[in-house]
Amino acid sequence: MLRCGQMIFAQALVCRHLGRDWRWIKGKKQMDNYFNVLNAFIDKKDSYYSIHQIAQMGVGEGKSIGQWYGPNTVAQVLKKLATFDTWSSLAVHIAMDNTVVMEEIRRLCQSNVPCAGAAACPALESDVLYNGCPEDVGLRGRLPLWKPLVLLIPLRLGLTEINEAYIETLKHCFMMPQSLGVIGGKPNSAHYFIGYVGEELIYLDPHTTQPAVEPSDSGCLPDESFHCQHPPCRMSIAELDPSIAVGFFCSTEADFNDWCQQIKKLSLVRGALPMFELVERQPSHFSNPDVLNLTPDSSDADRLERFFDSEDEDFEILSL
Repeated sequence: MLRCGQMIFAQALVCRHLGRDWRWIKGKKQMDNYFNVLNAFIDKKDSYYSIHQIAQMGVGEGKSIGQWYGPNTVAQVLKKLATFDTWSSLAVHIAMDNTVVMEEIRRLCQSNVPCAGAAACPALESDVLYNGCPEDVGLRGRLPLWKPLVLLIPLRLGLTEINEAYIETLKHCFMMPQSLGVIGGKPNSAHYFIGYVGEELIYLDPHTTQPAVEPSDSGCLPDESFHCQHPPCRMSIAELDPSIAVGFFCSTEADFNDWCQQIKKLSLVRGALPMFELVERQPSHFSNPDVLNLTPDSSDADRLERFFDSEDEDFEILSL
């Protein structure tokens, strides 16, 4: 699941810095931003989204190193790590309680306060780009009016297996231009789902052992192992574990508004039961927003478990 979290967030950074239409071509010379993205995920302790950083940040979430992560946990960890990635300057929102609150997202994305990790990536003295840092790091404080949004929605779509009433809605989510895919899997096996064909999900499987990648003297990376060397795998939608996290990337406010309209139209699709609710303002019955929107300094593991870890709870949300 740690690797699946890296994959869905790497897709978000590709959309952010290279554009959704960008494609990797073996042997083709790539721009600097491409290698900046790779360096943010390389297996080095000082990389923003390295497996070391994810595992260590998970300790603050009450997860010991080596302990099982669910989609919800890895989403919370990635949100915290993103605050230190001032190059990408992403607004990461985790929609809890199966509810997306538009007002909260607009407030988050329209914030002009510099990220807390502004000093986490110092200016470089050479042309070698490590840790996703560009040369003009001094300009990072000039944030746009709308921060690009990464929206992750942890969901439980059944008890021990997925409720088939949600399948059509899940398919429609893959079809949206803002889709980042889904992290989840089947029992004891995490996958990153990127689409579907008929009644089968298309996924990337992180359970492949490969040699560690080391930067060359020029600062470039041998990048073949970061990309698929064979066609993606398929599995029946019915085999999907009901605990998942759906991801979306909205680069602009207009992009977010378009996503909201698509979600509203989904509720009109015959036979498609909504997986989550989209509301303008936070419902009065919601929990304390200070708990649901944690800062990197939060350390109350018991409170985190109570509010965030639902992967092992036996409940099902029904829309009546």
